[in-house]
Amino acid sequence: METKTLKKTAARTQFVNLFNDGSPFYLESGETLSEVDVAYQTYGELNSSGTNAILVCHALTGNAHAAGRIDEVEVENTKKHEFLFKYNKMNLHKVGWWDSLIGPGKIFDTEKYFVICSNFLGGCYGTTGPSSLDKQTNQQYRMTFPQYSVRDMVKVQKELLNALGIKELVTVSGGSLGGMQALEWAIMFPDFVKSVIPIATAAQHSAWAIGFNTLSRQIILNDPEWQSGNYLEQPKGLSSARIAAMISYRAPEDFNLKFGREIDPDRYRGKNHFGTQFQVENYLLYQGEKLVRRFDANTYLYITNAMDTHDVAVRRGTLEESLGKISAKCLSIGISSDILYPPDEQKSIASQIKDAEYEEIDSPFGHDAFLIEFEQVSNFITNFFRKNSL
Repeated sequence: METKTLKKTAARTQFVNLFNDGSPFYLESGETLSEVDVAYQTYGELNSSGTNAILVCHALTGNAHAAGRIDEVEVENTKKHEFLFKYNKMNLHKVGWWDSLIGPGKIFDTEKYFVICSNFLGGCYGTTGPSSLDKQTNQQYRMTFPQYSVRDMVKVQKELLNALGIKELVTVSGGSLGGMQALEWAIMFPDFVKSVIPIATAAQHSAWAIGFNTLSRQIILNDPEWQSGNYLEQPKGLSSARIAAMISYRAPEDFNLKFGREIDPDRYRGKNHFGTQFQVENYLLYQGEKLVRRFDANTYLYITNAMDTHDVAVRRGTLEESLGKISAKCLSIGISSDILYPPDEQKSIASQIKDAEYEEIDSPFGHDAFLIEFEQVSNFITNFFRKNSL
């Protein structure tokens, strides 16, 4: 019984090599990759017909660890993958980012569904990306990695699901960049996807959101330590980029309630301690330093570019025509205090998809609420599944 419980609760990353049959993987940019390694985790069992699968898509700096607890075996299992290994060591004994939603008896019930989460194309957590080794040069790709899009991410995910024997998806869900992937899934593979649940996301990345990413990228690009992408240690600019992004992930009410104007007594001694005297400053500095210890700056540049170029209408007509092609059942979820992807964007997405439903998370936590307000998210999805017999 103890072994069975461990198997259910321990996070286990698996790895697969795709597009290795001699035919290259063609990206939207026209460039190619000769093969793609993919890191992924699964929870539950696939049924004999391959029709009980759910795909969960992660956000910008996330990874395939959606559920389960990281243990020493998982750390050892990922030693060959630099950033995944660092992430696992930093988060030993912690559960995945959507663990509250995935597992026996939870909304994504692993006694009923087979749940998959993969690190997307271009990531640094085990899937081929800028920090990976280019086998033709035996050097890291760094800034020579080809440009890729959200659609490219989805194409790699589809190849992974084919390799796993999956014939149909009950739903595709994710927040932020994960929601962008969900929308692309619904358009690209309409006969494969029964439903989608995009959360706090965009059908076309707005000028407002591009502005935040531009700031983050410029901070990295203008850091002398970046060295045109040829750094030996992660540039400190990645920490500052994370600080800029974190402000967009939260909301004024959240910061004011959590920190107010509290002075950090361990930092402030009556002298000029610019940047370290307020508790909110030290919180943001801590978040920036954490990311530097587990993520790659070049990867950050590439992913934010993929987000900024995301537009479901490209080469498909108008936005209304593109979203109107979606036949899958759709639950669009917004967040009341989200300043990055405001609720009106989620309402607009729902209004242009036939019979789509809209729900709103009431929260002071801003964009990150989809990683915090699990009860509300679970209730919305429960009702959606019940209505549509999923």
